[in-house]
Amino acid sequence: MNNSKIISGVGDTTVGATASAKDNLYLSVNGEWLKTAKIPSDKARTGGFSDLDLEVEKQLMQDFDEMAKDENKIDNDLMKETIKLYQVAMNTEKLDADGAKPLNSKLATINSLKNFSDINNQLQELVMSGVALPFTIDVDADMKDTSTNVVYMYAPSLILPDKTYYDNNPSGDKLLSTYRDVVIKTLIKAGFDKTTATELSDNNIKFDAKLVPHVKSSEEWADYTKAYNPMDFTEFTNKIKTFDLDQLITKLIDATPDKAIVTEPKYYEAFEQVMNDSFDELKAWMTVKAVMSAASLLSEDIRQTAGEYSKALSGSAELPDRKKAAFHKASGIFSEVVGVYYGEKYFGLEAKNDVIAMINKMVEIYKQRINVNTWLGTDTKKKAIVKLEKIAIKVGFPDKTDAIYNKFKIDTDASLFENIAAISRITRQHNFDKFKKPVDRNEWAMPGHMVNACYDPSRNDITFPAAILKAPFYSLEQSASENYGGIGAVIAHEISHAFDNNGSQFDELGNLNNWWTKEDYSKFEDLTKAMINEFDDIDFAGGKVNGTLVVSENVADAGGLSCALEAAKTHDDVNLQDFFSNWARVWRVKSTQQFAELLLSTDVHAPGPMRANIHAQNMDDFYSAFSVTEDDGMWLAPEKRVNIW
Repeated sequence: MNNSKIISGVGDTTVGATASAKDNLYLSVNGEWLKTAKIPSDKARTGGFSDLDLEVEKQLMQDFDEMAKDENKIDNDLMKETIKLYQVAMNTEKLDADGAKPLNSKLATINSLKNFSDINNQLQELVMSGVALPFTIDVDADMKDTSTNVVYMYAPSLILPDKTYYDNNPSGDKLLSTYRDVVIKTLIKAGFDKTTATELSDNNIKFDAKLVPHVKSSEEWADYTKAYNPMDFTEFTNKIKTFDLDQLITKLIDATPDKAIVTEPKYYEAFEQVMNDSFDELKAWMTVKAVMSAASLLSEDIRQTAGEYSKALSGSAELPDRKKAAFHKASGIFSEVVGVYYGEKYFGLEAKNDVIAMINKMVEIYKQRINVNTWLGTDTKKKAIVKLEKIAIKVGFPDKTDAIYNKFKIDTDASLFENIAAISRITRQHNFDKFKKPVDRNEWAMPGHMVNACYDPSRNDITFPAAILKAPFYSLEQSASENYGGIGAVIAHEISHAFDNNGSQFDELGNLNNWWTKEDYSKFEDLTKAMINEFDDIDFAGGKVNGTLVVSENVADAGGLSCALEAAKTHDDVNLQDFFSNWARVWRVKSTQQFAELLLSTDVHAPGPMRANIHAQNMDDFYSAFSVTEDDGMWLAPEKRVNIW
């Protein structure tokens, strides 16, 4: 394949001319669109998913406005609280009058800390009030026994998006310099003098630099199962001398756990080394984190000042305006409430039933494909089919809203910061309380108004929110071939995650459990290596695609497309050109250079043009559909085509 013919869709300039599908499927479908598509000034990209996001955003913002003006248009108490938060976030007069004052108490608490002992003495309250600490505690399902919740320990995040930004990376150097300056300006707006602000910003960067060698890269995180490192709880807490994690965790979860799952062992092995002689730097890091994380909840001046860094990171021209920011804050905090509202109002029963029928059809086709698979043994096939039959299906939105939302009460006289702080405390306690409860398999990973879909290996379930079930992914107005090339491939993609390099290691109950024969898994590993090699080092956005980072999504894309293709061919009126064209349309994207670079370093998905073109090239039916020959740009020799599922 001639990789130079894959068009990136990066930047605002006109990108090439239209092409034949024989030379470039992606460009043949999206070339004219690429010439004229404009990235919204407050966004970093536009295209398939992003365009749907904009539609949902526009529709819900209109609804929020109407409900804010007329409470009679709100039909339940949870949406009333949602709209109250929206109104608090829209109250620029109060936000600007308050300035940084709502944050003063939190900053005073951090400032009062004189040594590590002071931190230890207030550790539980610091956690509950959301003060940044050099460790994160979470409660979630045990990967090896998903009926039970356990304690997970995470490392803190870095300033820059990934470790690769720190290693002789001009973009990283520029971003870190921008971040330093933005922090200084934001701290001054928050009441610090310039000398103190500069010292805090520099010490914050020094502490961040101490974290970099010890935390995971995005590529390392992409190997999901490597996060499962159980340690005896006493053994783990004894390693940490600076903080009394034994007492802290026992108080937070109201129990003494047997173990902790250490997601980043390398970091915790180096923990005491990082903390050594680092108190002033840690305190500065805590202070900067407090200000920067709260900036969007304070005055417009502070929000805009702190937002300069996110603009530099994403390449967007401006921040979302206050109204849009208020909408996203309210719809984010009350996500499931808004998702149910959206689903009930805009997602019809006919569409839901049609999509469920497509999912069931995909599962059946997957079973057939596994049964005729030529590289799997009989025992592995049987267990794979058991896993398929156990996949739980979630379409549209949940039948009921999680009970935690009943605890979210908005005080319209309080500041936005105070309201969010109160809700965050409730959310943290809710998470810690899970330790003593069985895992709730009815929880939804995504709200109904999110344009996305997912597979959860620990629950063995697939989720398709209502918002993604629209054109170009899905429409009752589109042909079956187009729908299979869109939502059909997305559905089968999520099913395929059950059998990607990560999901394949979990059984039908979501437990981390090797159900493969050694011989079969060895063959699977060879195929995934071929998928890594197919994408590795392709030029894109001034960098190179990391085949290892994107392999799990590519395995799912390949499986999804082949399964959807099989489903489309069961229809008498199948049109494979329509099928592949809609597949390419779904992945159209135009983004800023900065955002493309960010995704290249951190995103587990391959760039859109490659998802469209390379996976089509792996399908024999693509060649017959468009009469592609060795003389065409899309030709890939049969022996180089990678097919797994």
